[in-house]
Amino acid sequence: MDKLIIEGGVRLKGEVTISGAKNAVLPILAATLLTDDACIIKGVPDLRDTNTMLKILKSLGKNVEFDNGVAIISQAKNTSHIADYKLVSTMRASFCVLGPLLGKLKKAKVSLPGGCIIGVRPVDLHIKGLRALNAEINIESGYVVATASKLKGAEVYLGGVYGSSVLATDNVMMAACLAQGKTIIESAACEPEVFDLAEFLIKMGAKIKGHGTPTIEIEGVKQLHGAQHKIIPDRIEAGTFILASLLTGGDITIKNIFPRHLGAMIDKLQEAGVDIKSTDNTMRVALKGKLKPVNISTLPYPGFPTDMQAQIMSLMAITPGISVITEKIYPDRFMHVAELNRMGAHIQREGPYAIVSGVKELSGAPVMASDLRASASLVLAGLVAGGKTSISRIYHLERGYEFMEDKLRVLGAKIWREKE
Repeated sequence: MDKLIIEGGVRLKGEVTISGAKNAVLPILAATLLTDDACIIKGVPDLRDTNTMLKILKSLGKNVEFDNGVAIISQAKNTSHIADYKLVSTMRASFCVLGPLLGKLKKAKVSLPGGCIIGVRPVDLHIKGLRALNAEINIESGYVVATASKLKGAEVYLGGVYGSSVLATDNVMMAACLAQGKTIIESAACEPEVFDLAEFLIKMGAKIKGHGTPTIEIEGVKQLHGAQHKIIPDRIEAGTFILASLLTGGDITIKNIFPRHLGAMIDKLQEAGVDIKSTDNTMRVALKGKLKPVNISTLPYPGFPTDMQAQIMSLMAITPGISVITEKIYPDRFMHVAELNRMGAHIQREGPYAIVSGVKELSGAPVMASDLRASASLVLAGLVAGGKTSISRIYHLERGYEFMEDKLRVLGAKIWREKE
């Protein structure tokens, strides 16, 4: 098992190209289960999670070719309706095979999912939505077992305690594509990754309107066909590199970025005094002057993303003044607080709130990653900390950032791997 070593204090500068979005590519790969035809997906990042999804597709009867960011998914044998525990339990997003399996085969047996430990993330909205489409669903020995003699369109409300569910919206939308009649999803997730999935489904022959809004309409069709699609840029990776530039007082030009997908974050950074110059797909981030503290609340899109909460905390940890970060999506998503404090940060957690008192500098220390985005926050802190930072359990980082240390090295960072 590897650990990351970072020698901090280097000003980052240069260009970095953002990879395809992890949270878009996983459901899009799952959507290939809706057809027997070949599908070509471009811009696929080489991640631990992506490779897990490709293994799941193989186990379900698909032939998979993956090289240089291009995945070709075709039919190898009859599709199995059983998604095994050993694979699904390692990654929560793999649960999105439930909708397409049910839509295509009218039956599915999918293990309850795993993934990062960032708090309870139930699957009740998935089950509620698919039951509304006439599916019979039971939980048996750790598996969700779903059957339907015929899926029927329906009005489905997917609002949850902490807002809309991205994966539940994905699952219901995919199943509804092959249901009889019209499905209307109310309180649908509006994230760009949901929009990208809908665009792929439309290329496959689905009839979908309203994606990107809280109301999505799907008119069921008899079958879907193969299609080609390019994955949108990863807005969370892009946001992480924006913060890397700011933390190190750097000057980074970010390529393959959709600034419109980061509106809430850009707004907060501008409030903090950051000057950002962008075009349709590039952004230059350079710190001029002193940062100001800001208060942040995570919300469903287009609000501030929960997946950027840990990383923005690293920036606020060295910003003079007091910032309050409120986690409204996953109230327990604060595993990184203790590790940042080990590096000299002054952060106090009070329930769903983190009160951050900015310090003059952080110090390198041995720290441990607890989840994907916490890993990124520790890397960011290590880049600006004095001395060396050692980050254990970096397999979390590999789940969502393609070649992160390589990209940082190109920008000048002193970062390398060592065996634990």
